[in-house]
Amino acid sequence: MVHFKQVVTKPNESEGNANSPERIKHPLQNSWSFWLFTNNKAQKNWEENLVKLTTFDTVEDYWCLYHHMKRPSELNSGQEYAVFKNNARPTWDDDANKRGGRWLINLEKKSQALDDVWLYVVLLMIGENFENSDVISGVVISVRDKTKIGIWLSDAKNEKAILEIGKKIKNTMRLRQQMNFHEHRKNINLYII
Repeated sequence: MVHFKQVVTKPNESEGNANSPERIKHPLQNSWSFWLFTNNKAQKNWEENLVKLTTFDTVEDYWCLYHHMKRPSELNSGQEYAVFKNNARPTWDDDANKRGGRWLINLEKKSQALDDVWLYVVLLMIGENFENSDVISGVVISVRDKTKIGIWLSDAKNEKAILEIGKKIKNTMRLRQQMNFHEHRKNINLYII
């Protein structure tokens, strides 16, 4: 067995060493913003409950956030997390979303799968693992008795992209339950897989 010794050296200030291995970060194709819907009853309207927590654009920055935030199963009922591309807001009337829709995955709040499904869907999304990644706006997890994960797409008319994304999520995650897609402002299922 070969053992490698990791050598960490302090960068020489005169050399700059900006590209040394311990300083290199792995950029994502897009920047992503992390949002929290607080569900604070003292707030007067929905918009006041929506808080942008931070924006990240590297793999390392995402993992720093992940390891220091509550898991979705630890959120209070009524709260939501959202991760959206390029400063899009997790609202139906945002320009990135108003012509779109979402795939819905229903899970039990206390399910072990809840945190795992959220993590893997976020990783698929920020890692641009879809043929049609450009139509993905973001993902929202709404913590309720029946928790929903919604993968938001910017174009509810792009059948090819909608089906490719839905099938890839279902197959990659090995989800057994049915997934439904509908336009944001309509409560009609357009696609079921």
